[in-house]
Amino acid sequence: MAAIIEIKNLVKKFGNVVAVNDISFSIDQGICFGLLGPNGAGKTTTIEVIEDVIAPTSGEILYKGKPRAASFRDEVGIQFQNNALLNFLAVRETLETFQCLYQNKARIEELTELCQLTEFLDQYNDKISGGQRQRFLLALALINQPEMLFLDEPSTGLDPQARRNLWGLIQKIKTEGKTLILTTHYMEEAQHLCDEIAIMDYGKIIARGTPQDLIRRYSQYVTVILPKKHFRFSPHELSLPYHEVKDTIEIMTDNVNTCLDQLLSYHIDLSEISVRSPNLETVFLNLTGRKLRE
Repeated sequence: MAAIIEIKNLVKKFGNVVAVNDISFSIDQGICFGLLGPNGAGKTTTIEVIEDVIAPTSGEILYKGKPRAASFRDEVGIQFQNNALLNFLAVRETLETFQCLYQNKARIEELTELCQLTEFLDQYNDKISGGQRQRFLLALALINQPEMLFLDEPSTGLDPQARRNLWGLIQKIKTEGKTLILTTHYMEEAQHLCDEIAIMDYGKIIARGTPQDLIRRYSQYVTVILPKKHFRFSPHELSLPYHEVKDTIEIMTDNVNTCLDQLLSYHIDLSEISVRSPNLETVFLNLTGRKLRE
């Protein structure tokens, strides 16, 4: 599969601060690529340089094998995390206004159906809910029928139902062959949507691969969780690594059956046991030692 964009030896400095430190990677056409990392890791700066919002200090960015031309901005769509919209315009009027800015225009009727805007199309921009706003911002990012779409934390602040609805919408857009570049603080979201992921920290890419590859490489252990009250002895007597989290004991094991056999041999009540399989959040913690922060 051909790369739609290539980043070569990208460096971005702000004074003496190196935000992005000589990174190189490429993104294949038609995939959803996730760029993850804690605050201050350099991911937002990297995305802004790729979007051509800010200039790199050094390095090269190729779009379809060539340096980005003036037409690049006409061929990409960006859903920013925070957009300032005019309160005195309705949703329909805003879509029509943005539509006038581009030669390659999407039909508003098609965007309305795709992004499920019908119920609030004639409401003012400041009168719609959080979930409606995110679908609306996604429609604005699609107004020029872009080949590549940047999604900057698209589900931040949404309730679980609205987030799941947005995921379904993003999956539908992906089936149209568009390339999606996603930043998110929700590991479940990245695992659900992304074909490939890069994790950044301190300006460097520290891991890259499919979600399954990353889990296999960096998070082999299953976590067995039990209430602390069920232990009539000190957990350090177990021959398994563990740590205490609030009122629970979390045991790490690469063999659930062996772990359960040992717990049963100590006559521990397993009625409230829960087992957590490895996931991207575990990968992230193993690689950086920090939780993702909003």
